Amino acid sequence: MQLERYELKAEQSLKVFEFTSEGSRGRISKIVQFGETNLKGLFNLAFGDKDPTTGEIDDAVVSNNNDSDKVLATVVATVYSFTKKYPGVWVYATGSTKARTRLYRMGLTKYLIEILEDFDLYGQRLGDWEPKSPIVRVDKSLEKYKDKVLFKDKLDKANEMLKTIGLPKTRKHS
Repeated sequence: MQLERYELKAEQSLKVFEFTSEGSRGRISKIVQFGETNLKGLFNLAFGDKDPTTGEIDDAVVSNNNDSDKVLATVVATVYSFTKKYPGVWVYATGSTKARTRLYRMGLTKYLIEILEDFDLYGQRLGDWEPKSPIVRVDKSLEKYKDKVLFKDKLDKANEMLKTIGLPKTRKHS
């Protein structure tokens, strides 16, 4: 994925990364850490703002720096770097709140097709794991149809009906 992202710094093992978010609230230092869990080969991805006083990760703070896509792309870049150095590992990630988990899920969903080219992605649901797959997979072989009318009779009927009665009046389109 070639998305705009921030420049990363990392320590030698590539288990801790740092970058600076730049947005409407200024410059905010961010930390990403891949922590070993009690299961061999499974790492937890921890991410949050770097507390300027303690240097610790604060994953509860809401930055609202208006750069969430760029921040998430940067965090994803750390996953690429980490898994390149440690092939075959699993990375577990979840938000610190339901709202954050939803935000991360939306970000992943937006680029799911690209992510699945490089990673196996699983979600947890009802206490079990399920593989994620895109709702629509792009198939370049269908490009030949994009400028052709495939159902001419149906299109002609629809156009005739619309000439007669037009579109319905709704609050959104009136």
